[in-house]
Amino acid sequence: MRNRLILLPGWGLGIASLQPLAASLRAQDAKLQVELAPLPELAEGSLEHWLDYLDRRLPTDAWLGGWSLGGMLAAELAARRGDHCCGLLTLASNPSFVARKDWPHAMPADTFETFLDGCRSHTQVTLKRFRSLCSEGAAEPRSLLRQLGVGIPDTDPVFLAKGLEVLAELDTREALQGYTGPQLHLFAGRDALVPAEAAQGLIELLPDVEVGLVEDCSHAFLLEYPQELAASIKSFLHESGDD
Repeated sequence: MRNRLILLPGWGLGIASLQPLAASLRAQDAKLQVELAPLPELAEGSLEHWLDYLDRRLPTDAWLGGWSLGGMLAAELAARRGDHCCGLLTLASNPSFVARKDWPHAMPADTFETFLDGCRSHTQVTLKRFRSLCSEGAAEPRSLLRQLGVGIPDTDPVFLAKGLEVLAELDTREALQGYTGPQLHLFAGRDALVPAEAAQGLIELLPDVEVGLVEDCSHAFLLEYPQELAASIKSFLHESGDD
């Protein structure tokens, strides 16, 4: 198995949110090289600019993965790299975060626009609300909310708003269908940001790809159950790899 895994975080939270999962992965597989890469900080540009930025900075011939927005970007980059990506894994990453006519399993467009407007005008309030939504549905939401507040980068509001604009632009269905490498997509059963129905929608879109729904957990399930998710990811990597 090619043993390098690059993980991208979700919007607004930085790589600290990935640390417990990365630590669990390293503990369960000493040979696995887990690297955490921050999201781009770009004041201008489209999705293509973001992908160009990541493509220049992330090593090739590695597994790509991520949480939420990070997983969506990993999917697009995997499709772009083709055989130079070992495989793809996403965590609570909706193929389209914003609902579309042919993809209703997502956040309504007007709700998202309100959120984006809030990010532009009241950034810190919006970030706090976002963390609350990430923890909603957890067994211990208050504890998880405190954990989500640790290690948050001091990101320029312009970059945060641009990240949401890219999130609205993303529709990874074509990329997921075009990428022929191994894929694992895990969703959370009580996610307040990505409807659980997205898992079934993805199964129907990609019947030959591994899709899982983890019941009774929140959007931030990688912080709730890092050891259990690490075990699932480890199995996926070894079953799909060439070791």
